[in-house]
Amino acid sequence: MTEFAPQAVARVQDALRGQRIETASWAYGNSGTRFKVFAQEGVPRDPYEKIADAAVVHRYTGVAPTVALHIPWDKVDDYADLARRARELGVALGTINANVFQDDDYKLGSVTNPDPAVRRKAIAHLIECVDIMDATGSRDLKLWFSDGTNYPGQDDVRTRQARLADALAETYARLGDHQRMLLEYKLFEPAFYMTDVPDWGTAYLHCVTLGDRAQVVIDTGHHAPGTNIEFIVAMLLRAGKLGGFDFNSRFYADDDLMVGSADPFQLFRIMHEIVLAEELDKGVAFMLDQCHNLEPKIQAVIRSVLNVQEATAKALLVDHAALKAAQDAGDVLEANAVLMDAYNTDVRPLLRDLREEMGLDPDPIAAYKRSGYLEKVKADRVGGTQAGWGA
Repeated sequence: MTEFAPQAVARVQDALRGQRIETASWAYGNSGTRFKVFAQEGVPRDPYEKIADAAVVHRYTGVAPTVALHIPWDKVDDYADLARRARELGVALGTINANVFQDDDYKLGSVTNPDPAVRRKAIAHLIECVDIMDATGSRDLKLWFSDGTNYPGQDDVRTRQARLADALAETYARLGDHQRMLLEYKLFEPAFYMTDVPDWGTAYLHCVTLGDRAQVVIDTGHHAPGTNIEFIVAMLLRAGKLGGFDFNSRFYADDDLMVGSADPFQLFRIMHEIVLAEELDKGVAFMLDQCHNLEPKIQAVIRSVLNVQEATAKALLVDHAALKAAQDAGDVLEANAVLMDAYNTDVRPLLRDLREEMGLDPDPIAAYKRSGYLEKVKADRVGGTQAGWGA
């Protein structure tokens, strides 16, 4: 850090101290591929145990104070009680994620299904999720639809878009004044010919029609190979329509690997656009949407939080004045060098110092390992059915 002025380091640490990264309840459950789900010892058996694991991540990182729920995976009889338990553990319930893709009725789609009865069922679930938000105090409703078609001619494209628009409008109308709708897009899978919300443009058009509280969410794994995701980030920021991220990494398709593991430079470039637009603390939701199939789950989530912190720290170290000067002068190499200087900086010492100032262990993973938490839950969580989505 010797090449950066002390005031720059202080500015970076101040920004990082206020950063918030939401973890996902399903990251703590069993997961795998479409071929096999691998069970692990100590995996939560219900939403309460998932919340307990999320609280551990926040305890050692200090920047993960909320946990997202997925309905019906996290369905409970009393959501207010679940929220109370979360507060007792030092966290809060965050984004509510709807699930209209795991029911036999949704074989041909949910809100875009040709059958009005199926569409009505799907919309009722979306409204139910808003009811849950009221009970949990959640701000964001996240919607991802697997709806689409496998063959040309299977259904009419414009009609399906009209059905989608109607469902979104009815759900949007149910939101409270403090609540938002985040619409997620995905290039393909499980629909292989046409997905009804395949890209940021489609999501953006629907959100613009709905209103200010409808925003686009970017899942970093939901793009074609080579897609310039930071360009999409910049465009949505410019339009005031970037609601949040589902952070993960991919090598081939929607791999849901740990964020920053496949292409850490991409994560840096994304965070650079966020910092450049001064949107780091302005309402963009940063959430991890990952499946930890092979690696220890809590440890992997902690590592993912650290990866986002490191990318953010590097983005905050970009010398914007020098970058602007090089850009205005048309100095291509110097402009690139300014970015690369920040990216190539080892920010781990800075983050260790920050954690110590926050009263945290400078090495969260080592602290978690020493805590014995995993050994404890392995012993405690015997019997019952482990959480997971099965395969």
